[in-house]
Amino acid sequence: MRRIPSWVSSFAIHIFLIASISVPFTLSQPSFPLKDWDGDLVDQICRKTPFYDLCSSILHLNPLNPKPDLKGVALLMVNNIVANATDTLSYIESLIKQTSDRELEQALSFCAESYIPLVKYILPQAADAISQGRFGFASYCISDALKDVNTCDKKFSGTSQAPLGNRNDIVQKLVDVASAIIKLLLKG
Repeated sequence: MRRIPSWVSSFAIHIFLIASISVPFTLSQPSFPLKDWDGDLVDQICRKTPFYDLCSSILHLNPLNPKPDLKGVALLMVNNIVANATDTLSYIESLIKQTSDRELEQALSFCAESYIPLVKYILPQAADAISQGRFGFASYCISDALKDVNTCDKKFSGTSQAPLGNRNDIVQKLVDVASAIIKLLLKG
């Protein structure tokens, strides 16, 4: 088993704390039981994602109900994205208030405009779609979320100032993990 870098563990703990405080998460009765999967459910799922260590650390830190299912895991991951995107949006807003650099302020404002729909509409719609078993729409929402984060990230490409680099990178990785899990749901 690979060793989880300390930044991933501390990041996952931070996200778990944010998610447990600001993003309500409840699982209903399992609808896609993973009874055919042997061994550790988290390991089985995370090995099918592009960022095993990140996926594994988040899922191991978040309790799942006694009979976890793939749908619940997907919801958990989307809720972690919501928490992280909300935290990033707050960070962007604080940077906007602190800067006197007009160009940086415009770039940050552009990123805020990218993150606001993520937090208020796109990701909540993805979570609702997963809850309702509309996995195709959830996949579409997650793809849209990635586009918005990438658009923000490109605003800083080629500049020496990249105040959101790590935050955007983590959100992108979380979105990639959620996308891989939703694809598993689509396969049935």
